[in-house]
Amino acid sequence: MESEGGLELRLQELQKQLGKKQEFEEAVSSIKSVLQRCYPSASPPLRRSIYSVVCRVATILKTRHTAPGFWLAGLGLFEEAESLVSNASEKEHLKSCIAQAREQLHIVDNPTPESTQSNASRGYLFEGHLTVDPEPPRPHWLVQSELMNTVSMLAAAESSQQMEDNHMSETAANLFQELMDNIDTTLPEILDNIPVAPRAPPASKEVVAKLPVITLSEEILAKMGHDAECAICRENLVVNDEMQELPCKHTYHPPCLKPWLDEHNSCPICRHELQTDDHTYESWKELEKEAEEERKGAANAVRGGEYMYV
Repeated sequence: MESEGGLELRLQELQKQLGKKQEFEEAVSSIKSVLQRCYPSASPPLRRSIYSVVCRVATILKTRHTAPGFWLAGLGLFEEAESLVSNASEKEHLKSCIAQAREQLHIVDNPTPESTQSNASRGYLFEGHLTVDPEPPRPHWLVQSELMNTVSMLAAAESSQQMEDNHMSETAANLFQELMDNIDTTLPEILDNIPVAPRAPPASKEVVAKLPVITLSEEILAKMGHDAECAICRENLVVNDEMQELPCKHTYHPPCLKPWLDEHNSCPICRHELQTDDHTYESWKELEKEAEEERKGAANAVRGGEYMYV
Protein backbone atom coordinates (compact mmCIF):
# COMPACT_ATOMS: atom_id res chain seq x y z
CA MET A 1 0.00 0.00 0.00
CA GLU A 2 1.24 3.51 -0.83
CA SER A 3 2.86 5.35 2.08
CA GLU A 4 1.41 8.58 3.42
CA GLY A 5 4.50 10.42 2.18
CA GLY A 6 3.88 9.05 -1.30
CA LEU A 7 0.23 10.07 -1.08
CA GLU A 8 1.23 13.61 -0.10
CA LEU A 9 3.41 13.85 -3.21
CA ARG A 10 0.61 12.36 -5.31
CA LEU A 11 -1.83 14.97 -4.00
CA GLN A 12 0.62 17.77 -4.82
CA GLU A 13 0.93 16.49 -8.38
CA LEU A 14 -2.85 16.21 -8.77
CA GLN A 15 -3.26 19.78 -7.50
CA LYS A 16 -0.93 20.96 -10.27
CA GLN A 17 -2.96 19.04 -12.86
CA LEU A 18 -6.14 20.80 -11.76
CA GLY A 19 -4.88 24.02 -13.35
CA LYS A 20 -4.88 22.47 -16.85
CA LYS A 21 -8.28 22.20 -18.50
CA GLN A 22 -7.45 19.05 -20.44
CA GLU A 23 -6.31 17.28 -17.24
CA PHE A 24 -8.88 18.67 -14.79
CA GLU A 25 -11.52 15.92 -14.98
CA GLU A 26 -8.93 13.13 -14.81
CA ALA A 27 -7.32 14.81 -11.79
CA VAL A 28 -10.69 15.15 -10.03
CA SER A 29 -11.39 11.46 -10.67
CA SER A 30 -7.99 10.53 -9.18
CA ILE A 31 -8.58 12.74 -6.13
CA LYS A 32 -11.94 11.03 -5.61
CA SER A 33 -10.23 7.64 -5.79
CA VAL A 34 -7.64 8.69 -3.17
CA LEU A 35 -10.45 10.02 -1.01
CA GLN A 36 -12.40 6.75 -1.13
CA ARG A 37 -9.40 4.47 -0.59
CA CYS A 38 -7.32 6.38 1.91
CA TYR A 39 -9.35 8.96 3.84
CA PRO A 40 -11.06 6.58 6.35
CA SER A 41 -7.71 5.19 7.58
CA ALA A 42 -5.56 8.29 7.00
CA SER A 43 -3.74 10.22 9.73
CA PRO A 44 -5.06 13.70 10.66
CA PRO A 45 -2.33 15.50 8.62
CA LEU A 46 -3.10 13.43 5.50
CA ARG A 47 -6.82 13.99 5.98
CA ARG A 48 -6.20 17.74 6.06
CA SER A 49 -4.16 17.48 2.84
CA ILE A 50 -6.93 15.57 1.07
CA TYR A 51 -9.54 18.07 2.27
CA SER A 52 -7.32 20.94 1.12
CA VAL A 53 -7.09 19.52 -2.41
CA VAL A 54 -10.88 19.05 -2.53
CA CYS A 55 -11.27 22.72 -1.54
CA ARG A 56 -8.82 23.64 -4.32
CA VAL A 57 -11.15 21.93 -6.81
CA ALA A 58 -14.00 24.15 -5.58
CA THR A 59 -11.88 27.29 -5.95
CA ILE A 60 -10.83 26.44 -9.52
CA LEU A 61 -14.44 25.70 -10.49
CA LYS A 62 -15.50 29.14 -9.24
CA THR A 63 -12.69 31.05 -10.93
CA ARG A 64 -11.38 29.17 -13.97
CA HIS A 65 -12.95 25.96 -15.29
CA THR A 66 -16.64 26.91 -15.14
CA ALA A 67 -18.16 24.65 -17.84
CA PRO A 68 -21.02 22.34 -16.70
CA GLY A 69 -18.98 19.20 -17.36
CA PHE A 70 -16.33 20.32 -14.87
CA TRP A 71 -18.99 21.19 -12.27
CA LEU A 72 -20.50 17.72 -12.73
CA ALA A 73 -17.14 16.12 -11.91
CA GLY A 74 -16.72 18.44 -8.91
CA LEU A 75 -20.19 17.66 -7.59
CA GLY A 76 -19.40 13.94 -7.36
CA LEU A 77 -16.18 14.70 -5.48
CA PHE A 78 -17.84 17.11 -3.02
CA GLU A 79 -20.65 14.65 -2.24
CA GLU A 80 -18.15 11.85 -1.60
CA ALA A 81 -16.02 14.07 0.63
CA GLU A 82 -19.03 15.35 2.59
CA SER A 83 -20.05 11.78 3.37
CA LEU A 84 -16.59 10.98 4.79
CA VAL A 85 -15.46 14.02 6.77
CA SER A 86 -16.41 14.30 10.45
CA ASN A 87 -15.20 17.81 11.23
CA ALA A 88 -18.28 20.04 11.54
CA SER A 89 -16.82 23.10 9.80
CA GLU A 90 -15.40 21.00 6.94
CA LYS A 91 -18.72 19.23 6.48
CA GLU A 92 -20.55 22.58 6.40
CA HIS A 93 -18.15 23.99 3.81
CA LEU A 94 -18.55 20.93 1.60
CA LYS A 95 -22.33 21.25 1.82
CA SER A 96 -22.03 24.80 0.49
CA CYS A 97 -19.79 23.50 -2.34
CA ILE A 98 -22.42 20.87 -3.18
CA ALA A 99 -25.17 23.49 -3.16
CA GLN A 100 -23.23 25.77 -5.49
CA ALA A 101 -22.44 22.90 -7.88
CA ARG A 102 -26.09 21.86 -8.00
CA GLU A 103 -27.06 25.47 -8.63
CA GLN A 104 -24.58 25.73 -11.52
CA LEU A 105 -25.98 22.52 -13.01
CA HIS A 106 -29.59 23.70 -12.46
CA ILE A 107 -30.37 20.67 -10.28
CA VAL A 108 -33.38 21.44 -8.06
CA ASP A 109 -34.74 19.13 -5.36
CA ASN A 110 -38.54 18.84 -5.68
CA PRO A 111 -39.27 22.48 -6.64
CA THR A 112 -42.70 23.76 -5.61
CA PRO A 113 -44.80 26.14 -7.75
CA GLU A 114 -44.36 28.81 -5.07
CA SER A 115 -40.57 28.52 -5.02
CA THR A 116 -40.43 28.52 -8.83
CA GLN A 117 -42.50 31.68 -8.97
CA SER A 118 -40.40 33.27 -6.22
CA ASN A 119 -37.14 32.47 -8.03
CA ALA A 120 -38.51 33.83 -11.30
CA SER A 121 -39.31 37.21 -9.74
CA ARG A 122 -36.07 37.47 -7.79
CA GLY A 123 -33.07 39.50 -9.01
CA TYR A 124 -29.70 38.00 -9.76
CA LEU A 125 -26.19 38.54 -8.47
CA PHE A 126 -24.10 40.79 -10.72
CA GLU A 127 -20.60 41.92 -9.65
CA GLY A 128 -21.45 41.33 -6.00
CA HIS A 129 -24.78 43.18 -6.00
CA LEU A 130 -28.33 41.81 -6.17
CA THR A 131 -30.20 43.40 -9.07
CA VAL A 132 -33.87 44.37 -9.08
CA ASP A 133 -34.75 42.85 -12.46
CA PRO A 134 -34.68 39.12 -13.20
CA GLU A 135 -31.59 37.71 -14.86
CA PRO A 136 -31.74 38.17 -18.66
CA PRO A 137 -31.78 35.03 -20.84
CA ARG A 138 -28.37 33.66 -21.72
CA PRO A 139 -27.29 34.06 -25.37
CA HIS A 140 -27.93 31.05 -27.59
CA TRP A 141 -24.22 30.48 -28.28
CA LEU A 142 -23.53 30.19 -24.53
CA VAL A 143 -26.40 27.72 -24.05
CA GLN A 144 -25.03 25.70 -26.98
CA SER A 145 -21.50 25.69 -25.60
CA GLU A 146 -22.65 24.56 -22.15
CA LEU A 147 -24.82 21.83 -23.64
CA MET A 148 -21.96 20.46 -25.73
CA ASN A 149 -19.58 20.48 -22.77
CA THR A 150 -22.10 18.68 -20.59
CA VAL A 151 -22.93 16.11 -23.26
CA SER A 152 -19.18 15.47 -23.66
CA MET A 153 -18.80 14.88 -19.91
CA LEU A 154 -21.82 12.59 -19.64
CA ALA A 155 -20.91 10.59 -22.73
CA ALA A 156 -17.38 10.03 -21.40
CA ALA A 157 -18.76 8.95 -18.03
CA GLU A 158 -21.16 6.46 -19.59
CA SER A 159 -18.52 5.03 -21.92
CA SER A 160 -16.27 4.34 -18.92
CA GLN A 161 -19.18 2.75 -17.00
CA GLN A 162 -19.21 5.50 -14.37
CA MET A 163 -22.97 6.07 -14.80
CA GLU A 164 -24.84 3.16 -13.35
CA ASP A 165 -28.31 4.54 -12.68
CA ASN A 166 -31.05 5.19 -15.23
CA HIS A 167 -31.49 8.79 -14.07
CA MET A 168 -28.04 9.84 -15.30
CA SER A 169 -28.51 8.08 -18.66
CA GLU A 170 -31.86 9.83 -19.05
CA THR A 171 -30.19 13.17 -18.24
CA ALA A 172 -27.61 12.62 -20.98
CA ALA A 173 -30.32 11.72 -23.47
CA ASN A 174 -32.34 14.83 -22.57
CA LEU A 175 -29.29 17.07 -22.92
CA PHE A 176 -28.47 15.62 -26.31
CA GLN A 177 -32.06 16.13 -27.47
CA GLU A 178 -31.97 19.75 -26.25
CA LEU A 179 -28.74 20.25 -28.17
CA MET A 180 -30.34 18.97 -31.37
CA ASP A 181 -33.50 21.03 -30.83
CA ASN A 182 -31.49 24.25 -30.57
CA ILE A 183 -28.87 23.60 -33.24
CA ASP A 184 -30.62 25.60 -35.99
CA THR A 185 -30.86 28.78 -33.92
CA THR A 186 -27.55 28.58 -32.10
CA LEU A 187 -25.19 27.40 -34.83
CA PRO A 188 -25.22 30.73 -36.76
CA GLU A 189 -24.37 32.62 -33.56
CA ILE A 190 -21.52 30.22 -32.80
CA LEU A 191 -20.10 30.73 -36.29
CA ASP A 192 -20.40 34.50 -35.95
CA ASN A 193 -18.42 34.36 -32.69
CA ILE A 194 -15.54 32.24 -34.00
CA PRO A 195 -12.50 34.54 -33.96
CA VAL A 196 -10.64 35.11 -37.25
CA ALA A 197 -7.06 33.91 -37.09
CA PRO A 198 -4.64 36.84 -37.02
CA ARG A 199 -1.96 37.08 -39.70
CA ALA A 200 1.23 35.37 -38.58
CA PRO A 201 4.02 37.86 -37.77
CA PRO A 202 7.50 37.28 -39.27
CA ALA A 203 9.54 34.45 -37.80
CA SER A 204 11.89 35.35 -34.97
CA LYS A 205 15.24 36.55 -36.38
CA GLU A 206 17.05 34.65 -33.62
CA VAL A 207 15.21 31.42 -34.49
CA VAL A 208 15.94 31.82 -38.21
CA ALA A 209 19.62 32.55 -37.53
CA LYS A 210 19.93 29.26 -35.61
CA LEU A 211 18.46 27.12 -38.40
CA PRO A 212 21.14 24.64 -39.55
CA VAL A 213 22.74 25.07 -42.99
CA ILE A 214 23.84 21.96 -44.87
CA THR A 215 25.86 21.57 -48.07
CA LEU A 216 24.43 19.11 -50.57
CA SER A 217 26.74 16.21 -51.33
CA GLU A 218 26.22 13.70 -54.12
CA GLU A 219 24.96 11.19 -51.54
CA ILE A 220 22.39 13.60 -50.06
CA LEU A 221 21.25 14.71 -53.53
CA ALA A 222 20.84 11.07 -54.61
CA LYS A 223 18.50 10.46 -51.65
CA MET A 224 16.46 13.56 -52.54
CA GLY A 225 16.03 12.43 -56.17
CA HIS A 226 17.31 13.68 -59.50
CA ASP A 227 14.47 16.20 -59.88
CA ALA A 228 14.83 17.73 -56.38
CA GLU A 229 14.29 21.48 -56.30
CA CYS A 230 13.95 24.41 -53.89
CA ALA A 231 10.19 24.73 -53.36
CA ILE A 232 10.45 28.53 -53.19
CA CYS A 233 12.52 29.49 -56.26
CA ARG A 234 11.76 26.21 -58.11
CA GLU A 235 15.37 25.81 -59.26
CA ASN A 236 16.80 22.30 -59.48
CA LEU A 237 19.31 21.48 -56.76
CA VAL A 238 22.92 20.65 -57.58
CA VAL A 239 25.92 19.36 -55.64
CA ASN A 240 27.44 21.94 -53.22
CA ASP A 241 24.21 23.95 -52.97
CA GLU A 242 23.78 25.35 -49.44
CA MET A 243 20.37 24.54 -47.93
CA GLN A 244 18.77 25.77 -44.69
CA GLU A 245 16.75 23.18 -42.76
CA LEU A 246 13.50 23.97 -40.95
CA PRO A 247 12.41 22.00 -37.81
CA CYS A 248 10.05 20.02 -40.07
CA LYS A 249 13.20 18.81 -41.97
CA HIS A 250 12.29 20.52 -45.28
CA THR A 251 15.20 22.48 -46.79
CA TYR A 252 15.48 25.63 -48.94
CA HIS A 253 18.11 28.01 -50.26
CA PRO A 254 18.93 30.47 -47.42
CA PRO A 255 18.44 33.55 -49.67
CA CYS A 256 15.00 32.19 -50.63
CA LEU A 257 13.92 31.15 -47.14
CA LYS A 258 14.47 34.39 -45.18
CA PRO A 259 12.15 36.66 -47.26
CA TRP A 260 9.60 33.85 -47.42
CA LEU A 261 9.53 33.54 -43.60
CA ASP A 262 9.29 37.33 -43.25
CA GLU A 263 6.19 37.30 -45.45
CA HIS A 264 4.51 33.98 -44.58
CA ASN A 265 6.33 32.44 -41.57
CA SER A 266 5.47 28.89 -42.55
CA CYS A 267 7.07 26.02 -44.41
CA PRO A 268 5.94 26.18 -48.08
CA ILE A 269 5.44 22.41 -48.09
CA CYS A 270 3.85 21.46 -44.75
CA ARG A 271 2.88 24.91 -43.33
CA HIS A 272 4.86 24.38 -40.11
CA GLU A 273 5.16 27.75 -38.32
CA LEU A 274 8.26 29.05 -36.61
CA GLN A 275 8.24 30.91 -33.31
CA THR A 276 7.79 34.68 -33.56
CA ASP A 277 8.81 37.59 -31.33
CA ASP A 278 5.16 38.65 -31.00
CA HIS A 279 4.04 37.57 -27.48
CA THR A 280 0.40 38.39 -28.20
CA TYR A 281 0.35 36.13 -31.25
CA GLU A 282 2.14 33.30 -29.41
CA SER A 283 -0.43 33.52 -26.58
CA TRP A 284 -3.25 33.41 -29.15
CA LYS A 285 -1.74 30.24 -30.67
CA GLU A 286 -1.69 28.52 -27.26
CA LEU A 287 -5.30 29.50 -26.52
CA GLU A 288 -6.41 28.40 -29.99
CA LYS A 289 -4.68 25.05 -29.50
CA GLU A 290 -6.60 24.47 -26.25
CA ALA A 291 -9.87 25.62 -27.85
CA GLU A 292 -9.35 23.25 -30.79
CA GLU A 293 -8.90 20.31 -28.41
CA GLU A 294 -12.15 21.26 -26.64
CA ARG A 295 -14.00 21.57 -29.96
CA LYS A 296 -12.77 18.13 -31.04
CA GLY A 297 -13.89 16.62 -27.72
CA ALA A 298 -17.34 18.19 -27.97
CA ALA A 299 -17.73 17.11 -31.61
CA ASN A 300 -16.76 13.53 -30.76
CA ALA A 301 -19.27 13.53 -27.90
CA VAL A 302 -22.07 14.72 -30.20
CA ARG A 303 -21.21 12.09 -32.82
CA GLY A 304 -21.12 9.42 -30.12
CA GLY A 305 -24.44 10.63 -28.76
CA GLU A 306 -26.10 10.16 -32.16
CA TYR A 307 -25.42 6.45 -31.93
CA MET A 308 -26.22 6.19 -28.21
CA TYR A 309 -29.55 7.96 -28.10
CA VAL A 310 -31.09 8.16 -31.60
